[in-house]
Amino acid sequence: MTSIDPGTLMGPLWTLLAYIALGWLAARRLAVDPRPVATLLIYLIAPLTFFRGLVQGGPTPDYLLLTAALFTVASLIAVLVHRLARHGFAPQESALLAFSSGTGNTGYFGLPVALVLLPPQGVTLYLFGVLGVTLYEFTVGFYLSARGQFSVRQSLAKIVRLPLIYAFLAALLVSGADITLPEAMMEGLAAFPAAYTLLGMMIIGMTLGRVNIRQLDWRFIGVCLAIRYAFWPLLALAGVMGLQALVPLPGELALALLLVGVVPMAANVVVVAMELGIAPEKGALAVLITTLAAPLLIPFYLTLMMRVAGLS
Repeated sequence: MTSIDPGTLMGPLWTLLAYIALGWLAARRLAVDPRPVATLLIYLIAPLTFFRGLVQGGPTPDYLLLTAALFTVASLIAVLVHRLARHGFAPQESALLAFSSGTGNTGYFGLPVALVLLPPQGVTLYLFGVLGVTLYEFTVGFYLSARGQFSVRQSLAKIVRLPLIYAFLAALLVSGADITLPEAMMEGLAAFPAAYTLLGMMIIGMTLGRVNIRQLDWRFIGVCLAIRYAFWPLLALAGVMGLQALVPLPGELALALLLVGVVPMAANVVVVAMELGIAPEKGALAVLITTLAAPLLIPFYLTLMMRVAGLS
């Protein structure tokens, strides 16, 4: 397996930080409201991006099993954190913690790293794992976030309205029926992943443009850091070693799972918080801090975990 050094992460990091800076400028100088951007991402750009990726990937039962496994793990973690966080945080903060605990920046940040570390087959495995995390974000994660502001009935009603669920089912139908979509349609859809990345990171900057230093909540940020950079790496390593003990685990799948466990907090934490009105400023600060820490922590974690798991 390929080793990783901090320099490998600097390209993706600087690109993401530049997008965040553009969002900050847009909010500060142009008074751009991030809420319509969040709505656009959730109800249009994310579903089309998700649909395109699933159709192109050619889902198989094995790939979908990986998607289902990561969806289940992310959902269970979020439910557990939600139950625990309710005892120490306000409803909106506990909802945001629960959502963020089940996901990470597996796409915007993790994918460029996966392209460097993994062979093509490994990248495909990684992408189907990411699909499971994304599906969690817009189903169970969205529901738990909504519960910080709305009743059970209202929260379920909001999930039913989410088009990403129907985009997932439509993609499975297209692939299962072996339907070939027009080339012009696929070329048109190719624009959405870049827009998803750009706007998803810019919305962090837009939210930070409204924040002052007095809004720093170190207790909240500390819990976010502990979940993302302590609990998840340990869980990923334990999962890989457990699978290795039970079945022959391909090295590229093991590394893909480890990578899911070490990426920074997801930008979609801010997107969903903005859409639902649940402390988006705190989410944006936590996402920024974990992203800045990534170039130092990810190489260290991956190198150590690969050695422990026998991948290097």
